[in-house]
Amino acid sequence: MKKIAQFLLLLIVGAGIITVWDGFYILQEGKQAVITQFGAPVGDPQTEAGLQFKMPFLQRVRIYEKKILIWDGDPNQIPTNDKTFIYMDNTARWRITDALQFLQAVGTVSRAQSLLDDIIDGTVRDLVNKNDLIEIIRSSDWSSDYMVSRPDEREQLVAPKVGRDKISKMVLEAAAKVTPKYGIELIDVMFKRVNYIESVRLKVYDRMISERKRIAAEKRSLGEGRKAEILGRVERELKEITSAAQREAVTIKGKADGEATKIYGDAYNKHPEFYAFQKSLETYLEGIKNNASLILSTDSTLFQYLETIEGVK
Repeated sequence: MKKIAQFLLLLIVGAGIITVWDGFYILQEGKQAVITQFGAPVGDPQTEAGLQFKMPFLQRVRIYEKKILIWDGDPNQIPTNDKTFIYMDNTARWRITDALQFLQAVGTVSRAQSLLDDIIDGTVRDLVNKNDLIEIIRSSDWSSDYMVSRPDEREQLVAPKVGRDKISKMVLEAAAKVTPKYGIELIDVMFKRVNYIESVRLKVYDRMISERKRIAAEKRSLGEGRKAEILGRVERELKEITSAAQREAVTIKGKADGEATKIYGDAYNKHPEFYAFQKSLETYLEGIKNNASLILSTDSTLFQYLETIEGVK
């Protein structure tokens, strides 16, 4: 009897240890749990952190996150409404709001990621197909004031009707209508990167280079025109200054010549014989240079002064 009692006691203690070991579990903060029995969910999801109980061995615990999870899609090649192929790289944030429904409809987080691939990628593709490229690459609050300063160039730029931000909200609204039946709440969807495919990118680069060259040529043309205008004005002002200076010089010279002529005239009138004699001497000086010979006739007016010089006959 004593051995039987000891065996029963050991059995009870062992059962208690097994119950404590497999019957209790700790639900951490930020987690939620669903109890399953033979694969089927039992009861409501456990969302409160702390020590929880389940039936040992018969029941299993499925733990899910309560925090926000990140979905990253693969870049997809998508044509826009204006037939331009682009690569779209998208990301989204989501969380499990109903663990029981999530377990029944999806099961695992990895399968949920695959499910979101289909939902979000399909929605993005549908909306990109319906919008032009300008709507995808420009923000909804885009303004031409940010791009150029000249009013004539600003008027040529076309503002988006919808814009990238509004399209991402439209994707969120469309996709968020589907996810609740899987126990998933879609918080937001964002376009992480938008890029051209390789063939289109090269054409865009060539167009950008051509546009920059056109702008550079326009700037150079404006500069040359401005240069010609400045040089023309400088040349005109120089001619005006030179002409005024020459006119003033001619006026001053004319007045000086007039005054000199008047002085010469007055001097000649006072001593005409001396003036004639001086002019004759100047003529001698100019005419007889470098051992030159001077031949004069006897009736020359120049010879009359030479006759008076001693030694000349």
